[in-house]
Amino acid sequence: MSLASGALAGFVSLAAANKARGAIRKLLVKTPAPKGYDPTKHKWLMAIDIEQCIGCGMCVQACELENKVPHGPTYFRTWVERYIIKRRKPGSTTARGETFVDSPNGGINGFPHTTVPREEILKSFYVPKLCNLCEDSPCVQACPVGATFDAPDGVVLVDPNYCIGCGFCIQACPYGCRFMHPETGTAEKCTLCYHRITRGLLPACVEICPTEARIFGDLKNPGENDPIGRFIEKNKVQTLKPHLGTSPRVLYAGMDKEVR
Repeated sequence: MSLASGALAGFVSLAAANKARGAIRKLLVKTPAPKGYDPTKHKWLMAIDIEQCIGCGMCVQACELENKVPHGPTYFRTWVERYIIKRRKPGSTTARGETFVDSPNGGINGFPHTTVPREEILKSFYVPKLCNLCEDSPCVQACPVGATFDAPDGVVLVDPNYCIGCGFCIQACPYGCRFMHPETGTAEKCTLCYHRITRGLLPACVEICPTEARIFGDLKNPGENDPIGRFIEKNKVQTLKPHLGTSPRVLYAGMDKEVR
């Protein structure tokens, strides 16, 4: 379905759209959660420790395999970016030099050596990215048929049975976390591996991370030693683009001001 025809279909009947939105939010239609799962009794949260990420790309590969993400340079539910901050040039009045950001193939195979000379590098680090699980989600607001919705457990989901492929949610996401599936023609994004977490398992990216740079937990049901609680208590946590007012639920520790 083309963008124009999809948009037209989305606005044909506002009543139908509202009905669809209400049905999805109330019943979590067609989610991969088991029948006995109660989303009102959970509040999932992801945290990223930037200082622990080594840019191995194993999280991206695990996500691709677990969620059958299509191959291609723009199809990622999660990816890793490399930030390289150069030293300031002699005579410059700035505290730092230029910032270079790259993510070859989403970081799935790690990162090649940078072309920036070592002596010019002030600092370099890796930043995993994924859906920010916004509390005030622009994508939810932009969807004309309610296919994108906030589940009570804090996960933003997409029902492919309602999605008309208009792409409005993709355009609305300020974090670049969505893509149009080339085969289904519907919007897709990270769901925190909803089919796993609703069954007591960790998201694939969290389980595979060799340095435990990704921390995951349930705020309503803290586990033994409560990894999320301990992480928030011990670190100064921030969110991406807080000035946008989206209230992201993905937290970062060790985030440099150049991260965007």
